Amino acid sequence: MGGQKSALLAESICDWWSLAGVDALVGEEPAGWLVLPPANDAAPPKLKAPTTEPEAMPLPAALQRQEAPIAPAAKGPVVFPEEWAAFQNWLAEDPDVPGSQWDARRVLPAGNPGAPLMLLTAWPEVDDQRDGALFAGPAGTLLDAMLRAIGASRADCYVASLAITRPPGGRCNERDTAELDRLLWHHLRLAGPERLLLIGSDIVRMAANIALADARGRLLDVNQDGRKMETVAVAHPAMLLARPAHKAAAWDSLKLFNRGR
Repeated sequence: MGGQKSALLAESICDWWSLAGVDALVGEEPAGWLVLPPANDAAPPKLKAPTTEPEAMPLPAALQRQEAPIAPAAKGPVVFPEEWAAFQNWLAEDPDVPGSQWDARRVLPAGNPGAPLMLLTAWPEVDDQRDGALFAGPAGTLLDAMLRAIGASRADCYVASLAITRPPGGRCNERDTAELDRLLWHHLRLAGPERLLLIGSDIVRMAANIALADARGRLLDVNQDGRKMETVAVAHPAMLLARPAHKAAAWDSLKLFNRGR
């Protein structure tokens, strides 16, 4: 009885394998089970079958890789107007004014040429840019007090910034600095002040080539077309408000304007 069951089980297994497509225990050709297969790179390369498909159409121009455009020829140096009224209009309107590129709102000079004292800073402060006038807010109030101490008032001065907008973070790169340097000497030549008050470390460095800390209590060597201007330097009033200890250094410089008067 047990043998009959084993035979039926074996027959059932054979039928299952037969239905799965296995109808022989061994292949027709001997297999070399211990022979290593050839390396992948030993087989000769297969040639691609020739294709009858049409050649691919080129991509539209908009999707093709574009070569970097040739940089346009650099413009020549900006030409500064030689007449005072034209120069002031140029500062107010011309897009090529050095230092006008950082903000759409321009902070323009105030006062008349030939004023005995010119106040010059590097660029507007944040409050100046907002209000559209130099030395706005508390810094302006302190500046007025400093001028009264030497017998002057802002109304009697020509007040200007070298750049008419404020650069990001109050810093500009070498290229912009070079253009502003040209503008500086042109502006001074047209204004022609007898005395010049440089306000802030940036303009002191650009106009007098000296650090503000080294300018305390001394007349600075600023030449314009061979004519020396009586020049002193002070920290910006905004900085003096933040660091009152520096007011003494500013007073040491301002007193030089009253020397011999």
